[in-house]
Amino acid sequence: MHVFLTTERLGLRSFTDADTDDLFALDNDPDVMRFINGGRPTSREAIREQTLPRLLRDCPCLRTRSYWAAEEKATGTFLGWFEFRPLDDHSPAVVELGYRLNKAAWGKGFATEGSRALISKGFTDLAVERVTANTMTVNAGSRRVMEKAGLSFLRKFTGDWPEAIAGSEHGEVEYELTRADWQQRR
Repeated sequence: MHVFLTTERLGLRSFTDADTDDLFALDNDPDVMRFINGGRPTSREAIREQTLPRLLRDCPCLRTRSYWAAEEKATGTFLGWFEFRPLDDHSPAVVELGYRLNKAAWGKGFATEGSRALISKGFTDLAVERVTANTMTVNAGSRRVMEKAGLSFLRKFTGDWPEAIAGSEHGEVEYELTRADWQQRR
């Protein structure tokens, strides 16, 4: 199993087929999925046929994957995942940062810790020039993680929601951090 990155408390590793049960549990917690799909359940078939293939896909411009399983280093407990995915498959210049952690990991700084580590690796080792992240305007927890990870509010926008969910009427927000801003803050 390939470990991509470690922090003081986290290990970010490649996904495997063995993660199906953990992903199924994560994506079937209505609180975890509240701002993603309104908390609707996800079938095991959807995890196997849609979610896992996306998480297993290599990203040629980074020469690695774009999604990482997050485990607590001390216990090996699956906490969720992080995304660090180029918006253009052929260029690492702009990446999207994302995270989905189980409720037991909320409020403990894991999302901020993992995000900061990915940002640092992106700017120092992966030729990333800009990190972007978005969430629903009403998702205060995720917005706070973005801010604590060093990203700044860029804009509010209205996304194309195939099915409206509670809060989507308030739109979405985008945050960003450029390499130059990151270097200046260090």
